[in-house]
Amino acid sequence: MGVYLNSGTARTLYKNETQKPYFIDKSLLLEELFPFVKEGSNYICITRPRRFGKTVMANMIAAFFSNAHDTADIFGKLQISKRSGYQTYLNRYPVIHIPLNDITRQCASYEQYITRIETRLIRDLKKAYPHIGPDQEDSAIDMLTDLYAEDSSIRFIFILDEWDFIFHQPYVTETEKKAYLSFLRSLLKDRPYVQLAYMTGILPIAKYSSGSELNMFMEYTMATEEKYSTYFGFTEKEVDILFERYQKKCMDNPQITRAGLKTWYDGYHTKSNQRIYNPRSVIVSLTNNNLGNYWTSSGPYDEIFYYIKNNIAAVREDLVRMISGVSIPIKIREYTASSMSLQTKDEIFSAMVVYGFLTSEKETVCIPNKELMEQFSEISNRI
Repeated sequence: MGVYLNSGTARTLYKNETQKPYFIDKSLLLEELFPFVKEGSNYICITRPRRFGKTVMANMIAAFFSNAHDTADIFGKLQISKRSGYQTYLNRYPVIHIPLNDITRQCASYEQYITRIETRLIRDLKKAYPHIGPDQEDSAIDMLTDLYAEDSSIRFIFILDEWDFIFHQPYVTETEKKAYLSFLRSLLKDRPYVQLAYMTGILPIAKYSSGSELNMFMEYTMATEEKYSTYFGFTEKEVDILFERYQKKCMDNPQITRAGLKTWYDGYHTKSNQRIYNPRSVIVSLTNNNLGNYWTSSGPYDEIFYYIKNNIAAVREDLVRMISGVSIPIKIREYTASSMSLQTKDEIFSAMVVYGFLTSEKETVCIPNKELMEQFSEISNRI
């Protein structure tokens, strides 16, 4: 058992998640991945705003497929256990699960960041496959390539959580961002040892010139793709279920109404216009027995504040209109990790949709709920 290779962390964290009172079973996402695993060499990237369940689902996928642990005690109780393919894929593959937002306090440079990741992966590979040789100083990519050359049955499922974390770190230069994308490309693209690569983040994948882009990934965003939308965020039906649990749990002193949950945390839309609630805020609200603002401000919040404060492309006037309940027509633009300098109103509001500050419906944007209304009121007070 290693830090990244067949780690027990995902199993522990997901099992804990399933035991919480407001857990929602979204294990049928696994069934959607089965055909990709069967085919091999498939690449999926799910991008969603912060706090929309990306890490929970990444832990679920790692715990399910990893052959280092028997997780039938977890998944045997979930919906996926009733589906064809459950026994075929449960605990069948070596899994390399890297939370790319996991850094130590001492990490103050890109070199430290990427060296730590590769050093840990090399150490895991040497431990799991000691015949590689303790003195071999190859890169992790070389070691994986050599393993496959020796035994073509050794193929890995890669789960990379929060792939774009590094783009929000102040010590990372533009040159280093490109180096990081090159590292991901070299690790994953056209590598026969990749059974499946599943990646999550906030930002869609940066597009560069032919030959240096991560164009093997199929991208699924909340703004542009309908598929997988129900697995990230809570649907109306799921919030109904959670509210029933809450009523049984807080019979003596309930402070939350079903209408209140809708006012505070609903308002997001998938491409198919299905309504989605912010899952973390719903859970924290029910747990605390209080309707309140549970939005976490970090990273992108400061970037968005810059565009509002400086009134780039006259966005401030439109935000004032949105605070009063008006929807603003825009054309959603692809917002990439390489496009950190936004100039047009469409680009800025598209970025706000990607980050979860706004919601998009029928080529318009608006503030989705009371929770975000409070955030924009706070921004207004800072200007």
